[in-house]
Amino acid sequence: MTKRVALYTRVSSTGQNTANQTRELRAVAKRQGWNVVEIFEDAGISGAKGRGQRPGLNAMLRGVARRDFDLVAAWSVDRLGRSLQDLVSMLSEFHAKKVDLYLHQQGLDTTTPSGKAMFQMLGVFSEFERAIIQERIKAGLARARAEGKRLGRPRVGKDVEDRIRLERRKGGTIHGIAARIGVGVSVVQRVIAK
Repeated sequence: MTKRVALYTRVSSTGQNTANQTRELRAVAKRQGWNVVEIFEDAGISGAKGRGQRPGLNAMLRGVARRDFDLVAAWSVDRLGRSLQDLVSMLSEFHAKKVDLYLHQQGLDTTTPSGKAMFQMLGVFSEFERAIIQERIKAGLARARAEGKRLGRPRVGKDVEDRIRLERRKGGTIHGIAARIGVGVSVVQRVIAK
């Protein structure tokens, strides 16, 4: 019986696209004799985001729950997620519905016991990599602060703050003021809160 396969692709930034992942996964499916029944995509969305913030992943997992396919193929483990807990939970959902997982870069196929064990190890490394990136960012920010660099969004001038206060005294709403003056809502909120 031919396996019904769903492809899942994801890229983190809007400057990238998923075409290479899709092309390669389609080639694998053709070699394996799999029937690609659906393709799910999350473009410009971090793997650290949860299911609720990744519409492609969410739709794919709903398809798993309905048993719309027998196997999900993805480019690599970090395309699915960066949290070990999320990855293990996802694998549990797959296996509860008897849906297998194929990860191209790792050559991983969870139809085998060694594939299941490898998937869990890859999840550990993916989470570790994310933690290292976060530590580098924190260290860079601390260095910038120590060098006296100002972080965050640029402040607006006193004239803009005065216009915001005047608009507020006239009864303007936060969103209305932001639109009229051409600043963000958070800027208006910060000035009003002072």
